[in-house]
Amino acid sequence: MELPKFILGDNTDYPDAIYIIHTEFPRFIINLENDEVEWFEEFDQHDEKELETETENYIQQATDFYDREIARYDD
Repeated sequence: MELPKFILGDNTDYPDAIYIIHTEFPRFIINLENDEVEWFEEFDQHDEKELETETENYIQQATDFYDREIARYDD
């Protein structure tokens, strides 16, 4: 099965949370309500250094995806 790079998710147990699931490496879920990130990968010391520099980029991509999806609902 081919998955999209980002998936929008919600859960009625957390009505204020907006989740974006990133399905490619490094896989993670971000809650846009508070920018909390949960990683599905385990990272070694080398990966963690690279991840620190890329995290802001991943969060921006997730936010851009959300904005695009919401704009499409408005159309």
